[in-house]
Amino acid sequence: MVPAASDLEAYRVPLTGHCYRMLGSALDAEDAVQETLVRAWRGREGWDGRASLKNWLYRIATHVCIDALAERKRRVLPLEEGAAGTVHDELAPRPRTHWLEPVAEARAIPAGADPAEQLALRQSVRLAFVAALQHLPAKQRAVLLLTDVVGWSAAEAAEGLSMTVPAVNSALQRARATLKERDPSPAASELSPAQATLVERYVAAFERYDVQALTAVLHEDVTMCMPPASLWLRGPEAVVAWLLGRGSACRGSRLIPVAAAGQPAFAQYKPDPDTGGFRAWALLVLEVGGDGVTGQTFFLDTEALFPLFGLPLLLPAGR
Repeated sequence: MVPAASDLEAYRVPLTGHCYRMLGSALDAEDAVQETLVRAWRGREGWDGRASLKNWLYRIATHVCIDALAERKRRVLPLEEGAAGTVHDELAPRPRTHWLEPVAEARAIPAGADPAEQLALRQSVRLAFVAALQHLPAKQRAVLLLTDVVGWSAAEAAEGLSMTVPAVNSALQRARATLKERDPSPAASELSPAQATLVERYVAAFERYDVQALTAVLHEDVTMCMPPASLWLRGPEAVVAWLLGRGSACRGSRLIPVAAAGQPAFAQYKPDPDTGGFRAWALLVLEVGGDGVTGQTFFLDTEALFPLFGLPLLLPAGR
């Protein structure tokens, strides 16, 4: 039976998650899925039903991503660019295409998945995991994701990628070894009660702009970065110096919880003196360890990212 447009559209969310993991960009993933659905629609007469519709679409999406990766460099986070800087260093922005981006969980994780699958998928969109994936060649990346995340067998991956089963197994072994080096201690799928309390304290301190209270929840090796700026900082003293100096315009900000990247995340709105309300400033993704906040990534490209989360760029006063 030839699939209808609605049959193809039903897979948009899981395909977006797959393309995001392949490409490291929420915006590029949206484009790749659209291209996948266009190719599938044009070639729908060629689907013979031997493979499931889902697997057929994943095969198309994977090749769309592999083609895209042939034309671009891997995406990174500022922490991979070099040594930590100081609050006096130049911000030196890079193009959007240079940086890893977070994904809105609602656009990448099917709401109908069972709880165990949702937890696993949230792990697979963490920034550290997706950053580690960017160090894999495109086909290794595809093999690992199709087998370890999507759940294909080695034989299915070999057929889908036009490889032999031994070649798939070899690529999978190399990919897993690289990931173990790059992301050696994956975060827990859910925050512990103690970690949840740390996040609550962080948010309360940030909104009050109580720097002393904020320092109390930061790990001694905490990092802070602000893509598209290449500058990143390490340690509570550097973070505090930034907040009290060049970052002091963040005083009075609102932090609105969002579901992003499998981690605690917030839409940050800064006070807007022109309207008396609040203007979008950053999508903040936190990393939380057992004894403090270990990472703060402020993604500043709000005009591109906020619409993907259904977030307005302006909040009226009183919200």
